[in-house]
Amino acid sequence: MELLQDPAAWVGLLTLVVLEVVLGIDNLVFIAILVDKLPPKQRDRARVLGLGLALLMRLLLLTVMSHLIRLTAPLFHVGDMGFSGRDIILIIGGFFLLFKGTFELHDRIEGRTQHATGARIHAGFAVIVTQIVILDAVFSIDSVITAVGMVDHLFIMMAAVIIAMAIMLVASKPLTAFVNAHQTVVILCLCFLLTIGFSLVADGFKFPVPKGYLYAAIVFSVVIEALNQWAKRNVRRAEMRRPLRERTAETVLLMLGRRPLAGPPEPDADDLQSQSAPAFGDEERNMVSGVLTLSDRNVHSVMTPRTDVSWINLAAPVDELREQLIREPHSFFPVCRGTLDEVVGVGRAKELLLDIIEHGGIRETRLREPIIVHETIQILPLMETLKRSHGLLVLVADEFGSIVGVVTPIDIFEAIAGEFPDEDEAPDIIDQGNGRWRVDGAADLHHLEQLLHTDGLVDEDEEYSTMAGYLLSRFGRLPDVGDQCELVHDYDAFRFTIAALEGRRIAAVQIERLLPAAAPEAESLG
Repeated sequence: MELLQDPAAWVGLLTLVVLEVVLGIDNLVFIAILVDKLPPKQRDRARVLGLGLALLMRLLLLTVMSHLIRLTAPLFHVGDMGFSGRDIILIIGGFFLLFKGTFELHDRIEGRTQHATGARIHAGFAVIVTQIVILDAVFSIDSVITAVGMVDHLFIMMAAVIIAMAIMLVASKPLTAFVNAHQTVVILCLCFLLTIGFSLVADGFKFPVPKGYLYAAIVFSVVIEALNQWAKRNVRRAEMRRPLRERTAETVLLMLGRRPLAGPPEPDADDLQSQSAPAFGDEERNMVSGVLTLSDRNVHSVMTPRTDVSWINLAAPVDELREQLIREPHSFFPVCRGTLDEVVGVGRAKELLLDIIEHGGIRETRLREPIIVHETIQILPLMETLKRSHGLLVLVADEFGSIVGVVTPIDIFEAIAGEFPDEDEAPDIIDQGNGRWRVDGAADLHHLEQLLHTDGLVDEDEEYSTMAGYLLSRFGRLPDVGDQCELVHDYDAFRFTIAALEGRRIAAVQIERLLPAAAPEAESLG
């Protein structure tokens, strides 16, 4: 009764049960390999019988060890220090725990794994059970020494071993899965093993360590690890709130070699060869990124805006229309009356030109029915609409019915593979070398992020999708030529300078990558 009322006994029992369970995980793995050699119907029976006999073996070892530990009469002396049978057992057992803990920690930290190899052996039931008992006796040495080093009472040792064996017997599969999924728990228990081994060696050399200190350190470490696991769980739950498509896209891009958002990875000596010859080039990563992020983009980021749309005005003189059709390289044109909002139809350039030559004007009966979608349409439904249009352009209208842009199949292709300028167009982004770019105000932010190898420009919560829209949002006004702002995002820093204006539109922007030493600590406007 005095033992049951002792708090230290309960703490020792609980701690010993946890250590016995964790130290028995490797035993469970090898037992699973052994019983797998039996027919499926005999596997559970062999596991139960083998672990039951192993329990008796472990209790016998505990009894023998606990009696040997009481041999306190000195057997020999080294100087003034006498060593008894108990001291020898403690020193040998302590060094064994130190060796085993260090070896296991090294393998865990280095990431080495053990795999069963060789031909499949079919053995009899009795042979497998015998192997389980012998194997458990071998694997029990560390747990038995740990039990002797942790507590002083044989009753507590046996109770802990019985409870741990029962847990292993009932919950072997989920227990193995839990320990494999939480490697920090294994490392923590191995550190406990080192601490116990040190205390045994110190006790064998007549420098006993009070067990209360061991219990306090173990309980403190367990509490910290529990808080750590709780924090990791909260992080995982927060991560699960992100859309599955977004998490999948980020994972795939990291596999392709894209730098993580938290910063560039430090080069590892083992990876220098692979870094010198990357498996995927920038163009491949950009294309995969374009595919994976396509569904998250809005129609404004892929369409040709209203200000850049080439359209045919039925009210214009015939000579002017002929000149326009010959000059511009487009295959299809919206045909309107007076303004772009008054769409009559969509015409093929060669058919419109043939009408003008043969009939002196454009016949509305030759026009195709216009396809108009709302600006809130998602990209994937828009692609289906483009497929049904048989190559025609699609007009995009806002909530007031005004045409805000047009989309063609080439616009979707450019969103994936990058820009393909027409004959009369200059590239939106010009790489000037030495970390400098000249960018058109209408440049797509997704494409710009890919070329700059950065993040932080695209904000799905905002309505802008171009370089000009981003800068107008940053300045909060129409900037003047020469105005600057700087962006710092994780491991990148850039300076944006307004290079040219066209009316109330930002026409060109000069971008310069800042050196890390000159990078500001926060975003600033200048």
